Amino acid sequence: MGNREDLLAGAKQCLIEKGYSRTTARDIANASGVSLAGIGYHFKSKEALMNEALFETMREWGDELGATLAADVKADATPLERFEAAWDRVTASFSRLRPLWVTQFELLGQIDHVPEVREQLVRSIKEARTGLAELFEGLEPGSDPARERLVGTVYQAMLTGFLSQWLLDPDSALSGREVVTALRMITS
Repeated sequence: MGNREDLLAGAKQCLIEKGYSRTTARDIANASGVSLAGIGYHFKSKEALMNEALFETMREWGDELGATLAADVKADATPLERFEAAWDRVTASFSRLRPLWVTQFELLGQIDHVPEVREQLVRSIKEARTGLAELFEGLEPGSDPARERLVGTVYQAMLTGFLSQWLLDPDSALSGREVVTALRMITS
C-alpha cells in the first residue's frame, strides 16, 4: 500500500476505535505510520480524509449488512416468517458492527455542520429503505417504488429505534419472534 491507502486505512481504524469527532490528525498519522504532512498532501484536510474513510466504511458496512440480511431467506416464507428471520439477523449484526452504529449516531448530532456527510447519509438512508423493503417484503428491486418508499421508511424507523435502544441496553433487545408478537398486538 502507498501512503494514501495507509492514511485511509488508519483513518478507518480511528473512526471505528475513536469515532468521527474524537479522531485527531495525529491519531491518523500514528495509526497509519504516515506523517501529518501526508494528510494534507493526499487529502487536503483531516476532514476530507475522515469523510472518505467514513463513506468507504459505510459502503463496506452496507454490503456486509445486506449480505447478512439476505442470507438464508426461504423463498416460500410468509411475510412474518421472513420478518422474524431477518430481524434476528439484524440484531445479531448489532454487536459485530457496534462501532459503526455508534459513529452513525454520533454523526447525526453533527449533520448541520458537515454537509457532505449529511448528503451521504441521505443517500444511504434512501438505499437502506429500498433494501429493507425488498428484504422484509420479498419485493423485486424497483417492482413497486411507492411500496418500497412507504414500508422501507417504516422498517428504517424501526431499525433505528431498536438499534438506539440496543446501544443503551443490549440485554433488553427484542428477538424477531418478540417483534412479530408486538406487531400482531399493535395491528389487532
